[in-house]
Amino acid sequence: MSNINTMAPETKRDTVAARKAMIDSQLRTSGVNEEFVLARMMAVPRESFLPEDKASLAYIDRSVKLGDTANLDAHLASPLFYGKLLLEAAPVPSDRVLLVEGGTGYLAELLRPLVAEVTVVSAGDAADGTLPTGTFSLILIDGAIEQLPAALIDRLDDDGRVVSGLLLRKVTRLASARKITAHVSLQPVEDLGIPVLHAFDTPKSWAFS
Repeated sequence: MSNINTMAPETKRDTVAARKAMIDSQLRTSGVNEEFVLARMMAVPRESFLPEDKASLAYIDRSVKLGDTANLDAHLASPLFYGKLLLEAAPVPSDRVLLVEGGTGYLAELLRPLVAEVTVVSAGDAADGTLPTGTFSLILIDGAIEQLPAALIDRLDDDGRVVSGLLLRKVTRLASARKITAHVSLQPVEDLGIPVLHAFDTPKSWAFS
């Protein structure tokens, strides 16, 4: 990964300008105006979470795919996805967050100053039910899923929130839910381009005529 601290002063100025342009042209124009969201996205340099050969793509208005043999779904999602995700989640200082990671660590860095605790798990572990003990007031998923596993629902406090991407009929949407009487049903918020986490794909069944 690139390291913002080793950049020449002129390069640092360029990346600050790029973050400001991202906020003005991608976030504000799409209705993301809350100061806590804009402040975090201004503070955290996206290029620091990309391999050096992809750093120049850090501020484009779409996701950057990083997939390798270890994690084919690894990605840095678009700035708008992270802005809308934080806006919908509305994290508070008392939140204990379980974050299903997209593969870069960027979303965790955005979150940490906003909440009491961030626990990160991989998409593969979350889909398999390999999760830490205890429960959480907020679950965030850095990508779009087809199904929310029961194991994740079990880790959510009563009245806790989930915000995730949702793949529904081949369209990705931002979605959210609140746990009520042990039940969680993700409801679409808006259509949005979101990388798909295939570890959460619904098992395919065969139909015979």
